[in-house]
Amino acid sequence: MTDTPVRAGFYPGTFDPVTNGHLDIITRASRLVGRLVIGVAKDTTKQPLLSLEERIACLRTDIAALDIPPSTAVEVVGFEGLLVNAAHAHGAHAIFRGLRAVADFDYENQMSAMNTHLAPDIETVFLMARQGNQYISSRLVKEIARLDGDITDFVSPSTRQCVLARLKGR
Repeated sequence: MTDTPVRAGFYPGTFDPVTNGHLDIITRASRLVGRLVIGVAKDTTKQPLLSLEERIACLRTDIAALDIPPSTAVEVVGFEGLLVNAAHAHGAHAIFRGLRAVADFDYENQMSAMNTHLAPDIETVFLMARQGNQYISSRLVKEIARLDGDITDFVSPSTRQCVLARLKGR
């Protein structure tokens, strides 16, 4: 009997900050693969509030509290460059993407087609946001926090603390 290789998935994003919606996708994706790599994009086109190191630290802290199957290994890594190259570098067979609305689908469908052209061996798996998370976006969370609004319902307590500390420091 031969050993079957562990199926690996890659869930990319800027996670600036990681939201409850992201955490839900991570939990659900972890049930579909034996190894899940969370890829935190360095992203040179945006001006992130949190540094790459802070975003990775927030994710690692938040993931520790999730209901991840014990048989699934989860790791958080930073990456830059093409998503498919990062997915290949980590042995991923699938790229997970969360969808909140029709507008997300249009963009994600275009990205999926391009990724399939660049790396036909990697499947894109879309997971619909749960109803309670469909309106949450990192951009809106940051805007609410900048305007002294309460972001408690959208992020974990540790991520909330990190975001508020960063805003006070700017």
